[in-house]
Amino acid sequence: MQAAVERAIKTMWDRYSEPLTLAELADVAILSRFYFTRVFRVVTGTTPGRFLTAVRLFKAKNLLLETSMTVTDISYQVGYNSLGTFTSRFTRSVGISPARYRYLSQSGIPSMAIPLPRDPSRSGSISGTLHFPEIDTPVRVYVGVFESIIAEGQPIACDVVDAPGTFHLTGVPDGEWFIRAVAVATKDLDPQPSNRKPLFVSRRQWVKVNRDAKVIDVYMRPVDAIDLPILLALPELDGQELPELVSARPTS
Repeated sequence: MQAAVERAIKTMWDRYSEPLTLAELADVAILSRFYFTRVFRVVTGTTPGRFLTAVRLFKAKNLLLETSMTVTDISYQVGYNSLGTFTSRFTRSVGISPARYRYLSQSGIPSMAIPLPRDPSRSGSISGTLHFPEIDTPVRVYVGVFESIIAEGQPIACDVVDAPGTFHLTGVPDGEWFIRAVAVATKDLDPQPSNRKPLFVSRRQWVKVNRDAKVIDVYMRPVDAIDLPILLALPELDGQELPELVSARPTS
């Protein structure tokens, strides 16, 4: 069934600017719409619609970095009929507006902030060791705690480490969270941000926190065709130096 899902995902990447329907994607997969949706979620962890949205926003990120197209033109190019809808979804998923994302690609991203816990009296921590396949290049790993499988918006908690190493995520509220880690090369960094592609991603992993300290192992693997694109502003906008992590007060 993975081959069927991969055909549908390839169609998303090839035809992201078109108004693709669930029926069209199911036809590409040669499955009924109901069975296709079910299989797609099992294989990728999310729905076809959310995956397609992630592809469109990721393409928008690349267009902002690689072209001089206006934000309005880019919104239409990636399949949105409303600039307002595109801007709000981009800002929510990437963490900054399209215009600021383009600006920071030229001026440099500021220091990364560690979110404070929503309720300090009901929070725990997650720490662990990063495990990699055999590699011959230095890598930087971005580890975040998210509400869903899609790495978007401001993470609940985050850490940035140069591998090999361990990570530590503090102020994680009670609940079930998804851990997402992505590794990029730090040697011979491409001057074009959009070319800084992830080398490894973590396996799908949920963690339950209950005002306690969790210790887990995070296993990294090469990026696969079924992996959701990373929508956060990092790692594309990161430079050679490890960002200084500073506490940030939540905005109202």
